Amino acid sequence: MSLPRLTLMPQPKEAEAEQPRLLLPEPENAPVEVASIARMVQGGRWRTEAMRSYDRPVLIWFTRGQGRLTIAGRNSGYGPHNLVFLPKQSMHGFTTMGPVLGSLVFLPDEPSLDWPVEPMHLRVHEAQQQRELTGMIEAMQREAESGENHANRALTYHAGLLSVWLARISEAYAHLGNTSSATRLDTAAHRLAEAFTALVERDFRNPAGVQHYAGLLGVTPTHLSRVCRKVSGRPALDILTDRRHFEARRLLRDTNVQISEIARQCGFTSAAYFTRAFRARSGQSPSEFRNNI
Repeated sequence: MSLPRLTLMPQPKEAEAEQPRLLLPEPENAPVEVASIARMVQGGRWRTEAMRSYDRPVLIWFTRGQGRLTIAGRNSGYGPHNLVFLPKQSMHGFTTMGPVLGSLVFLPDEPSLDWPVEPMHLRVHEAQQQRELTGMIEAMQREAESGENHANRALTYHAGLLSVWLARISEAYAHLGNTSSATRLDTAAHRLAEAFTALVERDFRNPAGVQHYAGLLGVTPTHLSRVCRKVSGRPALDILTDRRHFEARRLLRDTNVQISEIARQCGFTSAAYFTRAFRARSGQSPSEFRNNI
């Protein structure tokens, strides 16, 4: 079976109107935000491990440590000086094995910046290139924290320079076969897992199960789950459940939306079922999780 990459079931505009996406809070509408990986992990492993996506491009720069990374259903390892670029709405998550240092850079979703259209994962070998990327990220963080006039305009220009740097390094590494197997392999199994995660990102707010997605993909639920486990290390239901629970935790942490409404927005059939499922997964009720933040 041949499946096109990430274009199997494009989302119709009508569905977008019925289910508007929820944006992450962005202080003062900053075009660039920099977050520490170590600080994110300290806030709870769900902040990095749970499947999620963002409504803007994201660059992840691992400078120390190692773990496992899942991008659009594809699983691989990462280590020091690994660069990951994720176009907006790319489902991903990563685990950490011991201390991991690095940064997540949330970038402006501007067509003029010409970001890569597919995920990128590569090891940056050259020390000069490592210093260049670290320097650009540190400069963006300083500007974001400066409080100076015209900071947002300066950050947009910084993002433009980063876009050029990414284009150059992707061209320089293209002939070396240095990209991760998570983004390089293109078997039928990888395409199916990738198409499934794209559909989950589109539909996870609907209370449909794995059978719904299998039907859209023209396979059986058993086959879909088997392929997802082979490619990503987790069955299809776990990917779907993980995505819903990340969104629920995000809404509990970042908003004052009522718990019953969060249950509805995250694809749970009732507030009672949401509470039972949330407690089983996190060890706390939704209200306890919100109050303990």
